[in-house]
Amino acid sequence: QVQLVESGGGLVQPGGSLRLSCAASGSSFSIAAMGWYRQAPGKQRDMVASISSGGSTNYADSVKGRFTISRDNAKKTWYLQMNSLKPEDTAVYYCKANTFKGSFWGKGTQVTVSS
Repeated sequence: QVQLVESGGGLVQPGGSLRLSCAASGSSFSIAAMGWYRQAPGKQRDMVASISSGGSTNYADSVKGRFTISRDNAKKTWYLQMNSLKPEDTAVYYCKANTFKGSFWGKGTQVTVSS
C-alpha cells in the first residue's frame, strides 16, 4: 500500500500564497497520476488539480491561473503552489495518488484564507 502525507497548509491572508506538498511512502508502486482535491464545509470534495506521470495537467476553472501542480517522480512527491488566494479557497485539501494497485488518499491539510 501507499501512504500519503500532506504538508504546507495553514492560515494566510487573501492574496497570499501557500505551497502544499504530498509525499508518498510505503510500497514502491509506480504512480500514474497525482492530484489535489479540496472540500469546504457543506460542499462535496472536488478536484483542484491533477498531473499525469507524463506531465499533463488539469485544473478546476476556479483555480486556473492561480494554482500550479508539479511533481518530483524520483521523490514520489507532488506540490500545489497556490497564489493569489481567496477566501473561497478555504477548505481541507487532500492529495491523491493513482497507482496500478489502486488509488490512495492523504488525510488532508487545512487551508484557511482569511483576513
